[in-house]
Amino acid sequence: MSGDLRTIALCWRVERRDGVAIGLTAHDRDLTIDGLSHRASPGMTPSAVVRAVGLEPDTMDVAGALTSGAIGETDLIAGRWDGARVRVFAVDWSDGTVVAELGEGTIGAVELAQGGFTAELAGVTAALALPVAEETSPECRAELGDARCRIAMAGRRRFVRVVAAAGRMITVDADEPSGGAYADGRLRWFGGANAGLDQAIAASDGRTITMAQPPAFAVAPGALVELAEGCDKSLATCAGRFGNAANFRGEPHLPGIDLLTRYPGG
Repeated sequence: MSGDLRTIALCWRVERRDGVAIGLTAHDRDLTIDGLSHRASPGMTPSAVVRAVGLEPDTMDVAGALTSGAIGETDLIAGRWDGARVRVFAVDWSDGTVVAELGEGTIGAVELAQGGFTAELAGVTAALALPVAEETSPECRAELGDARCRIAMAGRRRFVRVVAAAGRMITVDADEPSGGAYADGRLRWFGGANAGLDQAIAASDGRTITMAQPPAFAVAPGALVELAEGCDKSLATCAGRFGNAANFRGEPHLPGIDLLTRYPGG
């Protein structure tokens, strides 16, 4: 950073969860860094970057303009950028050399206003603010198919095509393997305008899938989707449907707080 003439520019590398990566810079022309073109438009303006030596979570806000070529309003609203990994760094724009790593994190809350957006970036130390011990619960705290549940999901995910769609409901071209198998599961779009997005499934019946929220974009017949079975996290379902009671991560027989209000003869 020393010297009378400084040729420093801020850059951002943003990697979405679906694998799409874009580069942005505050410089007045495009820069190519590590093989990725960092566009000068839309302009990006960061808040003050605070680096702490303690364990307090590092956060930063980034403001930018909405353009159809880079970050669009519809994509932000649809959630395509939620949880995206962001790397902020400074470069010498004369030769593309990275001179300082300023921060890295994921996109949290996003606000839209006056043709632009403001995104909050949470650093890696934000994970230290999460609970380290679980609370007791009558329902299972594991997710179907994770390392604690241990149910194999290879045979519980299926690709189907959409036949018709109306609001939160879609009709697919194949029956579910059992009644309500996809309820509390996930639907991931592989075709159409919603490609790359995933949604929670509220209920399923035969070939009809009801999602928790309507799709972000219009659904055309023939769109390819992946359906993953779900679990209501009850012990009865874990034991009866999956035969997995040994890995149930809940306390269904633990007395609740209402035990304190009980009295003889009540």
